[in-house]
Amino acid sequence: MIENRPFLNLISHFILLFGIAIVALPIWITFVASTHDALRMTQSPIPMMPGTYFWENFKQTLFGGGLSGSETVPVWRMLLNSLTMALMISMGKISISLISAFAIVYFKFPFRMGFFWMIFITLMLPVEVRILPTFEVVANLGMLNSYWGLSVPLIASATATFMFRQVFLTIPDEMLESARIDGAGPFRFFWDILLPLSRTNIAALFVILFIYGWNQYLWPLLITTDSDMTTIVMSIKQMLEAAEQSPQWNIIMMTALLAMLPPVFVVVSMQKLFVKGLTETDK
Repeated sequence: MIENRPFLNLISHFILLFGIAIVALPIWITFVASTHDALRMTQSPIPMMPGTYFWENFKQTLFGGGLSGSETVPVWRMLLNSLTMALMISMGKISISLISAFAIVYFKFPFRMGFFWMIFITLMLPVEVRILPTFEVVANLGMLNSYWGLSVPLIASATATFMFRQVFLTIPDEMLESARIDGAGPFRFFWDILLPLSRTNIAALFVILFIYGWNQYLWPLLITTDSDMTTIVMSIKQMLEAAEQSPQWNIIMMTALLAMLPPVFVVVSMQKLFVKGLTETDK
């Protein structure tokens, strides 16, 4: 039985509220800054209440040229680039990992566990370690300044393969035997049984991989030289560098606010499936 201790409840609630304040305060400042004009954001103290320039900043940021005096593509194009890259990375990782995990669990071929451990060992080789040879391969294939170059080198995922392997191992062998009796082949079993049972796990992994792809900075910075292929994360960094000469914090904060929306939408819309996919163990 859990004892009711008012003092401990007060302390725990205080710590919880303090943590929420630490996380929410920068987001609130970002929102407030996006509702003021450039002149107000250069004055002290920093405003803590919203202003009246939200829609003007929104239109200038999303459909205009962003920072005045700089030649950059519209922010909507950067958002599109980031969205395309994140979707290609997440869907590509999930598709390849599902197929590889299915082969490792349900097909008895020589050295299958050896291949699995070869895939798993690649966890020790992140993009930053193999970035130079990967860049060389992408450049030789003519994939610079393209969506394929942004996403294909980041598609392989040992983590996703391991996760789906563990999910498939929890599925009873009786389902496989029943599918065989009913005349279902391997791909019919995969499509009609395994995929529906893995729905919550796919959703949970999609959320994680989408955010991973959306937040990519180093790899897009390396392989993109055309401004039309700039991602939203790259643009924020470039705006911060330009702000040292002509500070327009209202536009920078509006860009940061727009960059938050797609990941927040994905997390909020898929939160139930995300929690189920990480907590369910029985099929």
